[in-house]
Amino acid sequence: MATESPDDALVARAQQGDAGAFEELVRRHADRLHAVVRRLVNDDPEAQEITQETFLRAWRGVSGFKGDAQFFTWLYRIGVNEANRRLKRTANAASQRSLEGLTQEPRDPAAGPEGRSEQRDLQTALEAAVRALHPDYRTALVLRDIEGLSTDEAAAIMGLKPAAFKSRLHRARMSVRDAVAKYL
Repeated sequence: MATESPDDALVARAQQGDAGAFEELVRRHADRLHAVVRRLVNDDPEAQEITQETFLRAWRGVSGFKGDAQFFTWLYRIGVNEANRRLKRTANAASQRSLEGLTQEPRDPAAGPEGRSEQRDLQTALEAAVRALHPDYRTALVLRDIEGLSTDEAAAIMGLKPAAFKSRLHRARMSVRDAVAKYL
């Protein structure tokens, strides 16, 4: 294995067919995996289904896990790939629309209720901008900026070299920044 992790012993047991060990891996990673998938697909029932499918695929493939990466990196890669596969298949028009028209004229943020309203508007525009990103860019942004993974971890999950990952992340950040620029 690349580095020792708390999952290594459980993975080894799961590779020998120990369902209990795999169940413990599921308990350790299910919430975080679901949160990542939820941010990618923006639909809780769909995210739950994808999370379940991810664990089924992982159970079927755990014997082939070589340990070149940490288990959670391998698992998240399966989940991200499944989420992106479904996003491409459904081609949700709302998630693919242009970023144009998402912003409004800025308001004075210091004005009491009006300022809070503007904050809500900014939050809404920010969420819409992230949803509007192409799945490859959205994935990079979610993994790095929302989930807080390192560049190397996120790149490994996406199957990219760090330089390619950084390029996608930069483009995602610029698109989101442009979409909410009028609020800032």
